[in-house]
Amino acid sequence: MTAAELAFDAAGLIPAVVQDADTGELLMVAWMNREAVDATVATGLAHFWSRSRRALWRKGETSGHVQHVQGLWVDCDADTLLVQVHPEGPACHTGNRTCFFRRLPSQDDAQIPPANMLERLEGMIESRKAAAPVGSYVGGLLSKGEGAVCRKIGEEAVEVITAALGGEGDRRVVEEMADLWFHTLVLLGQRGIPLREVLNELGRRHARRPAPAPE
Repeated sequence: MTAAELAFDAAGLIPAVVQDADTGELLMVAWMNREAVDATVATGLAHFWSRSRRALWRKGETSGHVQHVQGLWVDCDADTLLVQVHPEGPACHTGNRTCFFRRLPSQDDAQIPPANMLERLEGMIESRKAAAPVGSYVGGLLSKGEGAVCRKIGEEAVEVITAALGGEGDRRVVEEMADLWFHTLVLLGQRGIPLREVLNELGRRHARRPAPAPE
């Protein structure tokens, strides 16, 4: 499909939903015209059309928080774009990672949504590495060095196996697996390895899988 086939509205615009390519997190919604689409494709950086200023703008041109575009997807009616990006910094002008950081009241307000929890934990670990408050578990573990973090991962792995093979039930397996995943994130933070590197490696492995044989 080409940009010429997109169903721009009467004002020559099309809504663009921007999504983190690695995590699936919804970052922002903006507008594109044909010029913005062409500039995005040509440069690999997200460009949009400002309806208030009536001008083309590149995301991050003032803040530095550019968005490297991995893919542009078109919906079934060709009237909405999904822009998958690798963001450098927050998407929102408020400094929040995503523009969707506020929630309307509901009956389930107390529950923390699990989406992108690994990335949230990664950010928390990074902040503890930079300046941990007094009594911080993560800060204390990081201060003991990589060996201590690795030993903790070994302990948690054993506890996962014990829960699974010891008949402790699925709930216990989930709890121990959460501990294991958390401490592997601490190790990544200790070494300064972004979680994205692990996700990219999984993506490369998945891409190498042979296509299933026709039945």
